[in-house]
Amino acid sequence: MALAVFALPNLVAESCTNGADMAPATRAALVSTAERYFGFLSKGDVENLRLHAIPSLASDFSGVESAVQDNHPALADAKAAPRPPFLLEADGAAPLARAEFFCGVFGSNGQTSDSAIFTLSNLPPGKYGVVILDAPSSKGPDSVSFILQQLASEWKLGGLYIKTTQAGGHDSAWFLAQARELQAKGQGFTAWLYYLEARSLASPLPFMSTAATDKLYDESQKAQPADFPADGKILDLAAGATTYKLTSLFPEAVGNDLDLIVKYQVADVSNTNQAYQSNLAMMKALLIKYPELRNAFAAVEARAVDSASRDYGTLLAMKDIK
Repeated sequence: MALAVFALPNLVAESCTNGADMAPATRAALVSTAERYFGFLSKGDVENLRLHAIPSLASDFSGVESAVQDNHPALADAKAAPRPPFLLEADGAAPLARAEFFCGVFGSNGQTSDSAIFTLSNLPPGKYGVVILDAPSSKGPDSVSFILQQLASEWKLGGLYIKTTQAGGHDSAWFLAQARELQAKGQGFTAWLYYLEARSLASPLPFMSTAATDKLYDESQKAQPADFPADGKILDLAAGATTYKLTSLFPEAVGNDLDLIVKYQVADVSNTNQAYQSNLAMMKALLIKYPELRNAFAAVEARAVDSASRDYGTLLAMKDIK
């Protein structure tokens, strides 16, 4: 169902139709195209995917190629099950700086179980399909999302997102329960990081929100620590005479582990030995200030970033940070 907000439908630049209200032929075309492209993916057939990609993606296919190479062995025998697709239509003669698509039925409290919101930047006018497939892999349950764009009569590949729905063997509901427990124990910093992981695992796409992710967002915002580095805010981490300026912290699933990624500012990373020592000292200072992080993550990856946006990373298991 298409939804117009605060405007008449013929004045809205963006519209969305979900699977239930889509023309059967369009729905079938989107699903069959995604299933065919999934077949290429599961076989590691990068060239066929490139042949069916929109020109702008085909000209720089390295990201898709890496995703295929990293994931096709685990997905080789997967039986993918498609969710109901979405059809997004953007009108106009120029790219939309911020395109918002409200899909499905919305109630008095916002989204419902069948709705979704897609927010995309600099989107060229056209018709787009979003097809999400659930694909249990040898590494655990995955979601594989195809962004399709209609060119002439063909649905071309416009984007590919492969995402695990678990981290460290746990799903979004587990991380949410842990976040609440940590919050109750007064470990707000770690609780916030677990809230972030719960939200990330709940959505297959970074630009898609649902009733579940909206609920998680509302709950987690109340728990965000005042000193957490986000939205341009820097956390000053003191360690003796040195103050490390942390710009970003976030959890990241690596294999069967959940690691903590920490980015911070340095003057220069060209001296790699110095950068390595700085990373070690920063990790140690972080765990001294927030000791509860030791039990929450398997490892820390410190990324020193200089003014030229060059970075130098160091990954250490928690047991090795002393």
